[in-house]
Amino acid sequence: MKNIKISMKVKDGIIGLVVGDALGVPVEFNSRESLKNNPVTNMREYGTYNMPKGTWSDDSSMTLATMNSILNKKAIDYEDIMNEFCEWFFKSKYTQYNETFDYGNTTSKSLMKYINGFDAIKCGGNSTHDNGNGSLMRILPLAFIRDIDYESIECVSGLTHSHKRSQIACVLYIEIAKSMIINDLKIDEHIEKACRKIIEYYGDCEELIHFKRIFNDTLTENIQSSGYVIDTLESVIYCLKNTDNYRDAVLKAVNLGGDTDTIAAICGGLCGIYYGFEDIPIDWIEEIPKIDKVISLCEKYEAFCDEY
Repeated sequence: MKNIKISMKVKDGIIGLVVGDALGVPVEFNSRESLKNNPVTNMREYGTYNMPKGTWSDDSSMTLATMNSILNKKAIDYEDIMNEFCEWFFKSKYTQYNETFDYGNTTSKSLMKYINGFDAIKCGGNSTHDNGNGSLMRILPLAFIRDIDYESIECVSGLTHSHKRSQIACVLYIEIAKSMIINDLKIDEHIEKACRKIIEYYGDCEELIHFKRIFNDTLTENIQSSGYVIDTLESVIYCLKNTDNYRDAVLKAVNLGGDTDTIAAICGGLCGIYYGFEDIPIDWIEEIPKIDKVISLCEKYEAFCDEY
């Protein structure tokens, strides 16, 4: 076991996530074939959303909103998290240019329910069509909270995505992250360890069938890099397993095409934790406007996690 405080990995993971997000924003929805012909190798500008170089998207904004809520309340407060999500969605808080963009339908519908008086915990979409990656992309801050339980992870996911499939994906992701924080293992071993815990906990839940390629380690380069939560998680794990450093992993994630920003953000969060902040290219970090504010929030969140 590593002799390390969980909180010490906050900056590694969160900056890893933000950098991955910013790498993917300019080429979101580009095809895999087009990116084979013109692969992303460094930060780009403009592209899909015509945004400056280093712009992050909803992935990072909602992650930062989650951290800020937990930090301010000194607890996981579902209503307050939703309040902060609304500050982002309606007032562009947690963005770099006071512009909210690239949000999913399930997330927007959930936030509209909330402002119309629904209880926070009852706002999330729960149909099979609500299994986008919109909760998986923002769940990483929970990995740094000591003794976080599965029910709390499910509930934070459920603020926008409450279908069991999305909730299990979030729990699996947090388990992988926690293993990387606490245990000194190879990437394959972290994933296997987390999968065993999920299978044991959820038992005969029929939703586990959707994770079988991850559980059975049968992912190939034919993975689909869409916004569907299972496709996203498979793509992230494939990139982790087939690279050996932060840079190569997030570039592989981006160049899969499709939902480039979210897949690279989720992959970048785990790679940041596993390889460490020092392995994230400094030139990429320096090209992200307002990254100093993100680092400051990480430092405050680290202090909170030490006490929680």
